Amino acid sequence: MDITSKTQLSTASAGEPHLKRVLGLWDLIFYGIVLIQPIAAIGLFGIASQVSRGHMVTTLLIAMIAMLFTAVSYGRMASLYPSAGSAYTYVGKGLNVHMGFLAGWTMFLDYLIVPVISTIYGSLTLQRLVPGVPFFVWVILFVLVITLLNLRGIKTTARSNQILLAVMMIVIGTFIVLAIRYIFQEQGWNGLFTLKPFYNADTFNFSAVMTATSFAALTYIGFDGVTTLAEEVKNPKRNLLLGTISVCLFTGLFSVLQIYLAQQVWPDFTNFPDVETAFYDVSRKVGGILLFNAVAVILFVACMGSGLTGQVGAARLLYAMGRDNILPVKIFGRISPKSKTPAMNIIFMGILTMIISLIISYKSAAELLNFGAFLAFMGVNIAAMRQFYLPHSNGVKRNFIIDAVFPFIGFLFCFSIWISLPTLAKIIGGEWLLTGFIYLFFRTNRFRQKPVILDFNDV
Repeated sequence: MDITSKTQLSTASAGEPHLKRVLGLWDLIFYGIVLIQPIAAIGLFGIASQVSRGHMVTTLLIAMIAMLFTAVSYGRMASLYPSAGSAYTYVGKGLNVHMGFLAGWTMFLDYLIVPVISTIYGSLTLQRLVPGVPFFVWVILFVLVITLLNLRGIKTTARSNQILLAVMMIVIGTFIVLAIRYIFQEQGWNGLFTLKPFYNADTFNFSAVMTATSFAALTYIGFDGVTTLAEEVKNPKRNLLLGTISVCLFTGLFSVLQIYLAQQVWPDFTNFPDVETAFYDVSRKVGGILLFNAVAVILFVACMGSGLTGQVGAARLLYAMGRDNILPVKIFGRISPKSKTPAMNIIFMGILTMIISLIISYKSAAELLNFGAFLAFMGVNIAAMRQFYLPHSNGVKRNFIIDAVFPFIGFLFCFSIWISLPTLAKIIGGEWLLTGFIYLFFRTNRFRQKPVILDFNDV
C-alpha cells in the first residue's frame, strides 16, 4: 500500500486559497494504478493457489466483484466528503461519529500492518536470492534500512513511483509473453484457452475458495486512495466514480491474466519449492534465471518503497494521535527539530515491525490487514446506503438500484470475504476492535460525548 502525497499530482500554485481542479479521469486512473501496484497478486500466488486448491483466478474475480460495488460507494461518498480520512470520514458522516471512530481505529491497524507485510515479503525475497543468510537476519537489516532512511527524512516521490511502475510493467509484460509461448509449446491451444483455472471439478471446494479469497483480496487494498484526490478532480461526481471503478477493473483483469498463465505453467499447486515465493519459480520455468531475478528485484524494490512509506505513514498517524492527546503527547506528539520527522515514532514503529515480522507469517499478516480493510469497506457500503437512499426529507429523487441495491451487494460480498477470514485473524482483529470500543466507551463518557477526531490529512 503506497502512500503518495496528492499535492505532488496537482499543479495548483501555493498562493491560491483552494486546490485547483486540474486532474482528469486518466490522471486519476494512472494515480490509482501507481498507488495499488498491479503486481500484488503475484506475491500471493503460491499460498492462495494452495488454499483455493488451484482456483486463485476465481478468488480474484470474486474479490473484484466485491471491490467494484464498493468502489461505487467510495466514489459517491468521496464526491460528498473529500477527505484523506476515507472510510473513517464516510462512516463518521454517513452513519455515526462513534462508528466512524471505530472505522478509523481499524484503519490504524492497517497502517501498523503494512510495514510488517513489506518487511516479511522483502526478507523472503532476499532469502531466495541469497539463501545462505537466515530469514531473521534479513528482517533485522530490512527494518534497520527503512528506519534509518525515514529518520533522515527521505521520502518516496511520485516520479520514483512512476519509474517503478514502468519497470514492473516491462518485467511482467515479458513474463506474459514468455508464459504464453511456454504454454503453447507444452500444451497447444487447449492449454492457452481452458476453464480449469476458473473451475476444476476434481479439486473445487467452495469453502476453500472463499477462505483463499479473504487472502487474495489483498491484491485490491489501496484502491480507495483514489478518493483522496476529490478536491483536485474535474467533475468529481463523474470522474471519482469512474476512476475508482476503472482502477479496480484494471487491477482485477490484469491480475487474473498473470495468475491464469501462472496456473497453466505450474498446474500442480501442491508442489511448490517455496510456497510463499512460488511465482519466482514459475518465472524461472518460462524465462530462466534472468526472469527469476528480474521478478525478485521488482518485488523487493516494491516492498522497500511500501515499507518506507508504510512506516512513516504509521509514525505520522501516531504523531497525530499524540498531538491530539489520544495517545501520550510527551511520547508520540513530538517532532525532531533536526530531521523534521516524528523520530521517536519512527523508531517505535521500527522496533514493533521487527518484532511482529519475526513472530507472524506473511499469510497471517495479510489476513489481519484484510480484517480491518473489509470491515471498513462494509462500513462505507452501509454509509452510502444510509446517505443516498434512506433519508426522506432532502427532496432528492432516489434510485433504488444505485442507491440501495449496489451498496447492499457490495456489503454482502465484503461480508462474505470478511467472515471467511481464518480464526486467528478474526481473534486478533476482534481484540483490536474491542480495545478501540472500550477506549471509546470511557473516553466519550459512555458515548454521551463526541470522540476525538483523528486527522488523517497529516498522514
